[in-house]
Amino acid sequence: MILLGTGTSQGIPVIGCTCPVCHSVDPRDRRLRTAAYLRCGETALAIDCGPDFRQQMLANGITELDGILVTHQHNDHIIGLDDVRPFNFLTWSDMPVYATEPVRAEFRKRFAYVFEENPYPGAPRVELLPLSKDQPLQIGALSIVPVEAMHGRMPVLGFRIGDFAYMTDVRTIAPEEMTKLEGLRCLVLSALHRKPHHSHLSLDEALDLIDWLNPGRTYLTHLSHRMGFHADVEAELPAGVHLGYDGLRIELD
Repeated sequence: MILLGTGTSQGIPVIGCTCPVCHSVDPRDRRLRTAAYLRCGETALAIDCGPDFRQQMLANGITELDGILVTHQHNDHIIGLDDVRPFNFLTWSDMPVYATEPVRAEFRKRFAYVFEENPYPGAPRVELLPLSKDQPLQIGALSIVPVEAMHGRMPVLGFRIGDFAYMTDVRTIAPEEMTKLEGLRCLVLSALHRKPHHSHLSLDEALDLIDWLNPGRTYLTHLSHRMGFHADVEAELPAGVHLGYDGLRIELD
């Protein structure tokens, strides 16, 4: 897995912000919008396609992509859909995009030109495919179990693949969905900043959830500039918990 982006919807640095984190010279403090890339054998998937999708593909030398798993319909997770076009040209095939019905409806609304009966030549070629918390799916070499969480009042999906799970934009997880996360060896989990928030886990809340799940190792993502400097926060985290950063590569068993 590659963490393509680990920042919030504004990214870091935030436009016009004068805080020390936004002016940090540590490259780990510069964060694109949250997204990830998974590769297993010949199967390659992205998780989300936000506004930095093109930049993330280029920065990580990614030239192969078999599909995109979408967590939810907020702009910072879907608005880069147009940039799948180079993959269309490389493979001469549609890009499979797996999403729940509310997310598919938002794609059709925001990218109406893609889903017209006769789209203009050169428009992205996308196949919208169903995704549900109740239906595991197999994509090439990857067996995927969707896990529902609540992002405030909005349902979002995370994904468990073997002993690994990726959960972003989490505020709460229902008990029946928590059972899907038992026995993890590696977890990527969102933690916005230190103060309570109506739609995201704070750092302390994320650490409480990690303590309950007890995965072997955890990487935090979807981080605000208000969290603090990467180096400072990393130094205070408990054993087995780390701040993610853009470009971090995680080997999964």
